[in-house]
Amino acid sequence: MQVLTLPGIGNSGPDHWQSHWEQLNKNHTRVNQLNWDNPHCTEWIAALEQSVKRCGSNTILVAHSLACLLVAHWAAKTNLRIKAALLVAVPNPTSATFPIQAVGFTSLPMQRLPFKSTVIASNNDPYAGIAYAEECASAWGSNFVNIGDAGHINSASGLGAWPEGYKHLQRLQDLSAPNK
Repeated sequence: MQVLTLPGIGNSGPDHWQSHWEQLNKNHTRVNQLNWDNPHCTEWIAALEQSVKRCGSNTILVAHSLACLLVAHWAAKTNLRIKAALLVAVPNPTSATFPIQAVGFTSLPMQRLPFKSTVIASNNDPYAGIAYAEECASAWGSNFVNIGDAGHINSASGLGAWPEGYKHLQRLQDLSAPNK
């Protein structure tokens, strides 16, 4: 199974759990965006579409922050199929803390995703309240996991390789296996 890593705005640095997972797993590939600091939803969707085309339907997406919104927008437009998505730290695009340089992400699709998914959230994420993350999980048909107080679940959260998060990815892989 191929895993596509989808960082949020600014990309994920070397201390981010996504970067750790890529170093530890040869089947994890980062989807590179044209502009990490001034993201445009249409451009990000195009990059994800090309990456999924290359990897095929036996793919799991691992999205952080803004990339969770990307996955929802992409899923509403694509004809391609994937196995599943792990969506970590979904930000609220209508909140005051949402980055103004992120263009085109605000009209968030709130319909069931056509693949298995898990939303992981933190009680004290500065970019979305826990209720918003639960609302997204419910609308998308995702499993929901609250990991307590972990901030934005990024490198500043001090998670390192975040082994607990990786266990959630493994559960998602097991659930999306044939006959599950």
